[in-house]
Amino acid sequence: MATPTPLSVEDVLRVNGSRRFAAAMAAASPFASLADALLAARRIWLNEVDVNGWLEAFAAHPAIGTTSPSVSKWSKEEQSAALSTATDSTAQELAEWNARYREKFGFVFMICASGRSAPEVLSELKRRYTNRPIVELENAAQEELKITELRLAKLFSSEPTVPSHPTEHPTIQSDKAADRIRIIGAHLGALPQPCANKAPEITGSSNRSRPPITTHVLDVARGSPASGIEVHLEMWKDISAPPSFNKKDFNGWATLGTSVTNNDGRSGQLTDIVDNIAPGFYRMSFNTSKYAPAGFFPYVSIIFEIKENQTAEHFHVPLLHSPFSFTTYRGS
Repeated sequence: MATPTPLSVEDVLRVNGSRRFAAAMAAASPFASLADALLAARRIWLNEVDVNGWLEAFAAHPAIGTTSPSVSKWSKEEQSAALSTATDSTAQELAEWNARYREKFGFVFMICASGRSAPEVLSELKRRYTNRPIVELENAAQEELKITELRLAKLFSSEPTVPSHPTEHPTIQSDKAADRIRIIGAHLGALPQPCANKAPEITGSSNRSRPPITTHVLDVARGSPASGIEVHLEMWKDISAPPSFNKKDFNGWATLGTSVTNNDGRSGQLTDIVDNIAPGFYRMSFNTSKYAPAGFFPYVSIIFEIKENQTAEHFHVPLLHSPFSFTTYRGS
């Protein structure tokens, strides 16, 4: 979309299966850029779409590992890494855990699978199975948002768009929707109780399946993931004083890890996989000068703070970049 073009509801339904989301995005269009569309999508998804809309969007996705001909091209592309790395035993275990997850939570396991291997997806599924349903509903919504962002980038790309598939966004029958709302509603109003069907123990030194700090980069000018960008993650080690706007001495930063974004715009591992990350100030820097030599920003650095009560949380710090602008936010 080189020029601002209104989005139809059908266009948006290829990106996200919630009809309320699609109608709101279509009404908010046209967008001057992908960055504008992404900001609108985040606002609408998190602030205007209710639980019914979330569940409708979840239902438009096939279970991870599904190889049915009815699966859309975009879903196949997003799951390609998982499918290509799945052995027969892993595929079987993934199918069993998908069914167990849906039985507990009432909706399909949602994960932005782009670039993730089958063992990684399975590990994350097992880890999240132990969550309280109210927590998992939020996790699923955040994963849907990530998928929505990637698909919006594809929709705005200069490449020919793929035709929509009639089974990609099926209409939810009222009885199935009611069942899912009933499950979620019961969980939202209930006190936390031990799960009767305890999940099998997950081995390893950490309950996480990925590092506590991750990132990806989207090229909003091209409407595609940005590959080949060098990423550095540092932590502030000067205990005498925290970094601040008025403190221009940056000698207190110590490097934790470096990586380069892959074809999906994702960086490799920047920190150890630990249950609790150290609280403090972190700086993530992106070498944008090599990626966009004619751009305005030679590099981009994002400084953020992880507080004492947040050490068990996940911090996804994406960069939405163009030669003359950038934005970021805290994901999950």
